[in-house]
Amino acid sequence: MNHLPIAPVLLPLIAGSVLLLSTRWSATARHAFSLAAVAGQLATALMLFATVRDGTVLVYALGGWAPPFGIVLVADRLAATLLVLTGIVACASLLYAVARDTGAADPRFHALFQFQLLGLQGAFLTGDLFNLFVFFEVLLIASYALLLHGLTPDRVKAALHVVVLNLIGSGLFLLGVALIYGVTGTLNFADLARVIPALTSADAPLARTGALLLLVVFALKSALLPLGFWLPRAYGAAAAAVAALFAVLTKVGVYAVLRVYPLAFGPQAGELANVAEAWLLPLALASLVFGALGVIAARSLRMVAGWVVLYSVGSLLVAVALFSEAGYAAAIYYTVHSTLASAALFLVVDLIAGDRTTAGDRLDTADAMPHGALLGSLFFVTAVTVAGLPPLSGFVGKILILEASGGHPATALIWSSLLGAALVVIVALSRAGSAVFWRTLARSEGARPLRPSLAALAAPVAILGCVAALVAWGGNATAFAQAVGRDIANPHHYIDAVLGGDQAQPDDRRRLR
Repeated sequence: MNHLPIAPVLLPLIAGSVLLLSTRWSATARHAFSLAAVAGQLATALMLFATVRDGTVLVYALGGWAPPFGIVLVADRLAATLLVLTGIVACASLLYAVARDTGAADPRFHALFQFQLLGLQGAFLTGDLFNLFVFFEVLLIASYALLLHGLTPDRVKAALHVVVLNLIGSGLFLLGVALIYGVTGTLNFADLARVIPALTSADAPLARTGALLLLVVFALKSALLPLGFWLPRAYGAAAAAVAALFAVLTKVGVYAVLRVYPLAFGPQAGELANVAEAWLLPLALASLVFGALGVIAARSLRMVAGWVVLYSVGSLLVAVALFSEAGYAAAIYYTVHSTLASAALFLVVDLIAGDRTTAGDRLDTADAMPHGALLGSLFFVTAVTVAGLPPLSGFVGKILILEASGGHPATALIWSSLLGAALVVIVALSRAGSAVFWRTLARSEGARPLRPSLAALAAPVAILGCVAALVAWGGNATAFAQAVGRDIANPHHYIDAVLGGDQAQPDDRRRLR
């Protein structure tokens, strides 16, 4: 048995446990250990990615219990992609937190950061619904504490809303899981795909109720309207490094939709075929449009970044809601792009707020910034990426979504919503940039801005470098996204790998170069 799939779960668990006991360590030792742990997790994710990139599916049965009866971790191309994405954002976010020293000196911050990664990476690897719930709870508990870290009034208020909503979501999650288990007798993803098509007409309504309850939960986790109003304020109130990591958090809900519904409730699911299709697209389009309007209505850069996340989630779920191979491929590419772009935006916004001595991140007239040229350039590149303008990856992602929607009954509505919302976001980011960098006063000598260190600047630059790599190796990136889209649309290889053995060889022997 290949033990590599358990490493992304064990490493943050061990690192977080050690950091809980590190109260006597120096801040330098704690920072170094935490950064090394996150770098090790990224290296592990890259090794997993290299192993499964040809279509191999790795199945790790804990305790040797064969699925569907035991707990399994499954690493395929979809999971490995999100693990690498999480590792990149985590490394940049933690580097930024250490460089800016905004709460990172507290040993509890580093332990919480590791437990957040434990929940994220476990959710991407788990092979059953119950352990998806368990990892959801781990990452949510850590996210509550990270959001509260610093105990500012805005953070306390935002965290209260997040906790209440997610407690309700957790209850609904358990209810949905119970309904599905009561009807099918299994919670393993692959086994659900085998059992659900054979359900009788008497059992199908209960299973449908469970599936729709899960959709509500995943919509809450991904901040889909009307359950996404909490996100902009919560992300805007969080510390910059935490908000950057939270850019991955919403993708867990999107991942759950991608993993569960094409596999267990896809076209082959009999009476429960395509159970989410009628709901997801209209809600995604509403989230997309509402998020864009929120971006233009925001009065601070942090709120702009928060609304950008909601806007990008709407765009991403439009691609998922097409429930086609091309739609899944577009969703994978756009997931990588939007996560990197949102994380970079939170870090750049925090650098700008630290350099403005009087207005912080508010879109008000303020003193000229001492490092305005450098930060203005960073903001420009990040804004172009977020807005989806050529030549960066956002433009490619939007084109893939538009192409995937061709032939869909709602093509005209999808195109008009995507393009109209993109125009609104471009105008909003242009307005924000002009308010911060052009409408300025003569700089006063009294206040001293927080000087950005090279390490703090390196964090968003590294993320933007990954965005540039998506364009420089665009052919490989889109080919890989298409391969993942095929895996999602045709889950037989995943099912055979989980139920038939420890490892299945790729159905497509052509290696991506």
